[in-house]
Amino acid sequence: MISTVVWGTGNVGRAAIRAVDAHPALKLTAVLVHDPAKVGRDAGHLAGLDTELGVAATDDIEAVLAAGPRAVVYAASGDIRPDDAIADIARAIRTGAVVVSPALYPLYDHRSAPPEYLDPMVAAVAEGGGSLFASGVDPGWGNDVLPLLISGLGSTVDVIRCQEIFDYSTYDQEDSVRMLVGMGQPMDYDPPMLWPGVPGMVWGGQVRLMARALGVELDEIRETLDRRALDATVSTKTMGDFEAGTQGAVRFEVQGIVDGEPALVIEHVTRIHPSCAPDWPTPPDGVGAHRVIIEGRPHIEVTVEATDEGGNRSAGGNATAVGRLVGAIDWLVEQEPGLYDALDVPLRPAVGKLGRKQR
Repeated sequence: MISTVVWGTGNVGRAAIRAVDAHPALKLTAVLVHDPAKVGRDAGHLAGLDTELGVAATDDIEAVLAAGPRAVVYAASGDIRPDDAIADIARAIRTGAVVVSPALYPLYDHRSAPPEYLDPMVAAVAEGGGSLFASGVDPGWGNDVLPLLISGLGSTVDVIRCQEIFDYSTYDQEDSVRMLVGMGQPMDYDPPMLWPGVPGMVWGGQVRLMARALGVELDEIRETLDRRALDATVSTKTMGDFEAGTQGAVRFEVQGIVDGEPALVIEHVTRIHPSCAPDWPTPPDGVGAHRVIIEGRPHIEVTVEATDEGGNRSAGGNATAVGRLVGAIDWLVEQEPGLYDALDVPLRPAVGKLGRKQR
């Protein structure tokens, strides 16, 4: 069994605990938390399971890493604390652990990562002999391996479009929804997630991964942005009211330009209420979906809906993305130390998982 630590117990960490517990080759040996109120609580309870897992959460990072875990799922956020996340992940790699994480967007395609992200990881691998596989929770597989797989079904391909279409009123992270993305803020508010260059930083790596797999050269990466205001005040169950006239929907694209045309597109369409921007793409059930569209011959569309934690669509998306990361651990353990991306890590079938119920 591969001793595995889950670092962080937020939206991603809860799913990671469940995924590690369910994996037949992994053994959950520690859970790291930042919140003092979580210290001592059983991992099963933190993950929303009906049973205890016999692993008490701790905030003693030094002790956990000194025990020499073979793998670490780094589930803490890197959105607003990238320097801390870089230091944490490098620290875990230096112990010789395989680390999987969605926290650092620029490392999704480490070949194009800026030095401040890449250099600490390269140094940590050289020093400790660990490895890193970084992939997204939006989800990563929906913007790299899935569109690439589907593209092989067509005789001609003109455009590959990956869409996330989502109702943010179901998202359990109010600070991100209101402050990073700007939902409920005045239309003259400048949301950090939408600053010029930021979408390209977050999703450009996955565009580059697709281009590399397809053997095409990108002219550049472009961004488009559209925002809509709410016509009327709406009330949500999770985050309260969003006032009329404030931002209620966002649509942006990160476009990989090939021969002057957008050929590889990652598009996000997010709303705080279905009434806002009804002319934009909508998910089949009005809540959320990930969709891949291959424009070519034939025209192909694949829509994926995932639910978890009592039917929550956001939790389902997190869970599938985490499943990709956690499912790579036993493969990574058998590889040479290094940095890996979505094109390196093969798709892993659910070997040993079929019929295995969560405890």
